[in-house]
Amino acid sequence: MPVAHDDLRDFLREERDCILVEVTRAVGSTPRDTDAWMLVSKSRAFSTIGGGQLEYMAIDQARRALRHSQPIEAMSIPLGPEIGQCCGGRVGLSFAVVTRELADELIMRADGEIARRPHVYVFGAGHVGDALAAALSLAPLRTLLIDTRGDELAGSRVSGIETCLTAMPEAIVRDAPAGSAFVILTHDHALDFLIAAEALRRDDAAYVGMIGSKTKRATFKNWLLREVGRPELLDRLVCPIGGTAIKDKRPAVIATLAAAEITVAALSFVAATKTGGQTLKASR
Repeated sequence: MPVAHDDLRDFLREERDCILVEVTRAVGSTPRDTDAWMLVSKSRAFSTIGGGQLEYMAIDQARRALRHSQPIEAMSIPLGPEIGQCCGGRVGLSFAVVTRELADELIMRADGEIARRPHVYVFGAGHVGDALAAALSLAPLRTLLIDTRGDELAGSRVSGIETCLTAMPEAIVRDAPAGSAFVILTHDHALDFLIAAEALRRDDAAYVGMIGSKTKRATFKNWLLREVGRPELLDRLVCPIGGTAIKDKRPAVIATLAAAEITVAALSFVAATKTGGQTLKASR
């Protein structure tokens, strides 16, 4: 699960005695890689190293050490029938008592992870925008919900995201970092077109999507030709968002399908950047 700075801080404040469990080695097929870690106290756990019997064993070892004030040696665990898992790989685990210094380091680590997350800008805090922001809040993304209407933003009850009230949403597009995703679903088609054109001018966007239909897409193409003179920009636009396989207009369904689409695009862009590859642009 994504690590939230405030949630981590709350856990460390409430659970003074806890153990840090880290995946130090991952060979073959494993539930998580070496960036995975979790905290274990006598009654609670924070984050995950992959679940299943592996995690149960780690929690049991950590709590035994907490009860008896004993150090724990590192573990190397084969993920086979002997522990009731069939991944087939091998995982190395380390255990460390969380001191104040280690707690500060974990918070700094969480801050760094959050800062490196791809940005997703959701323009429009209506029913679909709110549902989409909620779906994206579960992913390792930095989601920003943007609107020109203060009452709509004030009515949003989504936790784990940022909100922004602005009279010029297109300026936010221009200032966004490379690899950002832009999702456009405002209350005004003219505003949608303005934001979409600004986002499509950027060749470093991971994703540009706009809610709509075939008719809206065709209207936008004509608008691009008339106002921008570059109808070819339409090739990089995802419209409608969420695909066309399911004909369901309920906000929650659109948001669920679109969130998967956006997450794949954003994380693929990051992976391609790290390996020096080219990012695939989705289109509809």
